[in-house]
Amino acid sequence: MTELARALTEALVIEHGPTIFLERLADPFWFQAFGCVLGFDWHSSGVTTTVCGALKAGLAGTEADTAIYVAGGKGAASRKTPDELRAAAAGIGLDGESLVYASRMSAKVDSAAVQDGYQIYHHSFFFTPTGDWAVVQQGMQEADRSARRYHWLSTQVSDFVCEPHAAICSQGRRDAVINLVADESAGARSAAAEIAREQPQRVEREVAGILSLELPKRHHVDIRRDVRPHNLSKVLLATYEAQPADFEALLALKGVGAKTIRALALIAELAHGQPPSFRDPARFSFAHGGKDGYPYPVDRKNYDRTIEWLRDAVGRARLGNSDRLRALRRLADWEAR
Repeated sequence: MTELARALTEALVIEHGPTIFLERLADPFWFQAFGCVLGFDWHSSGVTTTVCGALKAGLAGTEADTAIYVAGGKGAASRKTPDELRAAAAGIGLDGESLVYASRMSAKVDSAAVQDGYQIYHHSFFFTPTGDWAVVQQGMQEADRSARRYHWLSTQVSDFVCEPHAAICSQGRRDAVINLVADESAGARSAAAEIAREQPQRVEREVAGILSLELPKRHHVDIRRDVRPHNLSKVLLATYEAQPADFEALLALKGVGAKTIRALALIAELAHGQPPSFRDPARFSFAHGGKDGYPYPVDRKNYDRTIEWLRDAVGRARLGNSDRLRALRRLADWEAR
């Protein structure tokens, strides 16, 4: 899978360029089909971690040819993303901190500003020497073990906290979602930032008032469990001292997580009349079989033949002979017709 991922990426970059490759990664349907071509079962959440892992391993050392750099990964590997970005950016004269900020904000949005019940555990960051980037990250729902994948593309992000996603891939929509990056949450974002700049004692009084409410069990916010005034006090002191100018600056603060954002969103609705959006933002083919044997076991001989054909096509194209890649394009045109 690592070798085929490398060969396919090289072919795509030669034909379309690295920026188009990032656009493909940000397309959840293309990404899923890419995983199927690599031989991974389409219906498994593992396709995200496997495809990203195969790309990171396969493209390591080829960056001079592909202009594609990969950082991050699953679990502990995701936490190394900032250091990997700084190191790679330094080698090509890019501003590593801007990439680190994009990585951190995309993760923060999907873990705190979009509260859909999925815990982020995978974060892969792809970028080019021109500074364009794409993010593919995934969260897991503990209750039913379902997964949701979040796609980001730098050219489609005009505002980190207002409709920033290229796509969100999910098995279905959920009702109990707090979506503070929805366009209709603009008032709630502004109110939350304003509250974060106020004296902590005043905000704590608002929280105490919320805790006095008797809510039915069916209410999707369990205030006594999800909002803890004692822990909130420390964060409110930090936000008051930082005086964040807007919601993005608030979200970027260290220590401001899902529970803090949820508390501020509740207060924004009660004290300022600015409710957050509850709209869920979420909206194959087989070439070599699948590792689970469906629709048939991976044909290793044919798989290796594909890799060799693509390697040869890439090698010829680099020498100025693009006959094989042109043949692949003609085949795609014929199939489309």
